[in-house]
Amino acid sequence: MGLIGRDDQLDLLRRLLTEPRGQRSAVLVRGAPGIGKTALLTETAALAEGLGYRVLSTSGAESESDIPYAGLQLVLRPLRAAATELAAPHRQALDTALGQAEAGVRDVFLVGLAVLNLLADVAASTPVLVLADDVQWLDDATAGVLAFVARRIGTEPVVMVGAARDGYRSRLNPDELTSVILDPLDDGQATRLLADHAPDLRPTAHRRLLAEAAGNPLALTELSRTLGASADPHISRLPLTERLERAFTDRMETLPDNTRGLLRIAALDDSPSLPEIYRATREFTGASAGAADLDPAVRARLVHLVGTELRFGHPLMRSAIHQTMPTDIRQAAHAALAAVLDADPDRQIRHRAAAADGPRETVAAALEEAAHRAARRGGIAAAVTALEQAAALSEDADRRAERLLRAADFAVELGRPETVTRLLDRALTGPLSRRQHATVVWLRGSFDEGLRSHSSGAISLTALAEEMAAEDPALALRILWSAAQLCFWSEPGPEGRRRILLAVERMELDELDPWRLAICAYAAPVDRGAYVLDRARHVTPKEGDDGRAYRMLSTASLLAGGFDLARAFSAAGGAPLRAQGRLGLLARTVGADAWSALVVGDLGAAIAATEESRRLARETSQTMMYGLMTATAAKLAALRGEVDAALRLAEEAEEIGLPVGARPVLATALTARGLAALGAGRFEEAYGHFRRLHDPADPAFQVALRLTTVGDLVDAAAHCGRLDAVLPIVRELEAVAALTPAPVLHADLRLVRCLLAADEDAEPLFTAALGADLSTWPLIRARTHLVYGEWLRRRRRSVESRDHLRAARDMYDALGAIPWGEKARRELRAAGETSRHRTPDARDRLTAHELQIVQLAAEGLTNREIGQRLYLSHRTVSSHLHRIFPKLGVVSRAELRTALTTVT
Repeated sequence: MGLIGRDDQLDLLRRLLTEPRGQRSAVLVRGAPGIGKTALLTETAALAEGLGYRVLSTSGAESESDIPYAGLQLVLRPLRAAATELAAPHRQALDTALGQAEAGVRDVFLVGLAVLNLLADVAASTPVLVLADDVQWLDDATAGVLAFVARRIGTEPVVMVGAARDGYRSRLNPDELTSVILDPLDDGQATRLLADHAPDLRPTAHRRLLAEAAGNPLALTELSRTLGASADPHISRLPLTERLERAFTDRMETLPDNTRGLLRIAALDDSPSLPEIYRATREFTGASAGAADLDPAVRARLVHLVGTELRFGHPLMRSAIHQTMPTDIRQAAHAALAAVLDADPDRQIRHRAAAADGPRETVAAALEEAAHRAARRGGIAAAVTALEQAAALSEDADRRAERLLRAADFAVELGRPETVTRLLDRALTGPLSRRQHATVVWLRGSFDEGLRSHSSGAISLTALAEEMAAEDPALALRILWSAAQLCFWSEPGPEGRRRILLAVERMELDELDPWRLAICAYAAPVDRGAYVLDRARHVTPKEGDDGRAYRMLSTASLLAGGFDLARAFSAAGGAPLRAQGRLGLLARTVGADAWSALVVGDLGAAIAATEESRRLARETSQTMMYGLMTATAAKLAALRGEVDAALRLAEEAEEIGLPVGARPVLATALTARGLAALGAGRFEEAYGHFRRLHDPADPAFQVALRLTTVGDLVDAAAHCGRLDAVLPIVRELEAVAALTPAPVLHADLRLVRCLLAADEDAEPLFTAALGADLSTWPLIRARTHLVYGEWLRRRRRSVESRDHLRAARDMYDALGAIPWGEKARRELRAAGETSRHRTPDARDRLTAHELQIVQLAAEGLTNREIGQRLYLSHRTVSSHLHRIFPKLGVVSRAELRTALTTVT
């Protein structure tokens, strides 16, 4: 007998299982309790098995939602033998996550990569279907791993289907999943279902049931068993879920005492193990407990047995039992479970905590230890829950506050502002020390770069850091770093920046300390630019650095204008971050490389790095960083002449940055708009955009980023007759250049002087500009040749102009700055020379993601090494390369380097 009313959904799932792999190989089924989600998954499993799939399944349970990787263990249980064949780092990450090894695993993403590779390896011989029911109750670590995998299985013979109850937040809901909504059955479908399950209903009862069930299949089958059993007229007014729960508990009340005791223990147990349930029930009731006592519940269809495991017929049965249990009985049941779990201390302490009827410091301390064990395995959400429970059971006010603050710190790592706010509000209900108060203030600003949370911004954070400097230097430094970051994302004004500098200089930090250099660069990128770059070149991070120091040095160098140095630090810092799976920090490190590569003109590297950083920022819930990299993608599109894409991406970035005044997002998006207009010859429009970047009253004004745009501003002004209007800005930036060695600013100013000079003075200035060392600044060198060629042609020196215009054309073609290459061609035609058309290269033929893969392959990395670097399975890398080769006209990896000669 097939499912009634679900033909469309089954057709979609059948196509997913039978058609060639596309971009979406994951589905999330949503609907109300009892709407038929589990039945649809069961039907999908049967369909997949008939097609030769290997089916792996898991299911969330409310009682297990705080056990790290509890759901993942069910998925991977049949794959234990295959897991031994994984590469050592992935095998170790998986063993640690599943509690089979003691080493720490910092980030869930490393576990995700291990699972992805394991599934891909298994699927190479037999396609795999992963089913996840009741996703809303999966533990956070498992949900994170499944979401990670779902985003990356588009080219694998792996399909994932999850089911989640409406009204619950789920991490298994990225854009890459196809969403399927299960609606109630219509009257005709409901009548067919009743004919199968309750054929003897009288017409009046049939009509009443149709009305009360409202098309819910579970209600139709369950309420048909109890219809008319209750004379309470108010029952029909209850929400449907409550009516179903009442039906289940009414059925339970007809069972023998021993059976009810078994079901109560089972409802609270975070394991379906029958032997464990029997032992705990004997502890709970003091009577025997065995299979005979369970038979009445099986006959009543409340539970069913699968081997040595007990399963409830529906999650509502478990929650109904839990909610109707008196407090004292529930605590006694938890105590009974704790008594039989000596071999599993983490589960035991959770039940001991649930059994406590008041503060218990010994239990609180044990919960705190369990929290740190969970965190070491990547179970950050479980750590938050355990610490919050520990705080509730703390006998000492100071320990209570410390546990709440530690839980809030972990919740920041999870990206859950609502949880952080709740925990901090609870902490504030008790007495706090000065240090604890400082921690509360600092943690409140841990989201959206602090733009929404710190009303008085950098100045208040700096004052807080100064207060803490003597008592807790480490906390003071972290708070001051937050203040410094606000100097990048917002504008605290000269006084705010000065105070941050004074505060960091008072701290007893080595002059080569990466934190110190980064804070100085963020607070005063101009005044401290020379200081930062000079010292950064002499810094060697300590042995064993986890990548954080390199990230600090990279971003410090970028803001001070040392883009070549920033790229070197980004490359060095990315390796350990990738190895540890710390994708949140990696998004920022790669982002620094993307921005630096873009400024210097390495557009191939910039395209790949921007795509990766943007994807990682989105995956790690870093909204402002995602906005910044979206704006960077817009700037890249503008340089490439992809005007529609540039404007679309700029608008997306502005929608993120405008509500909170995120200046670097707005500045970069505005630069993209200016470049799009400049490349299209709309010079008045371009001038308007670039002029805003140098107006301190404009929300897009950003002290450091404006230093890379003066050449664009003056170029636009020169073409629309507004050179006089930009003279004050140029004079200001000449003064800035006297303070900072930022190479881009100095190179741009050399060209600007040429554009502003009188005819008799310009030529030696052009010669000086081209005589400067621009070997690492090809974009500026190309522009200098183009502008000089234009200048010569307009003075009727066409023959002399051709060399410069030809050089500009060839350099812009090689860089991939298509509109400017075409402009050089037009100028050459006007100078009497025709040009060949630009030959499309890899940047034109490949997506950003493909370009990143092919660049790594050209460097000689194996598929497995590329997969580890990009957090893809090696088989996905192979699939990408299989599609890339024909696009580039190559037949082997050996030819890739030649195909990329003009790109890398």
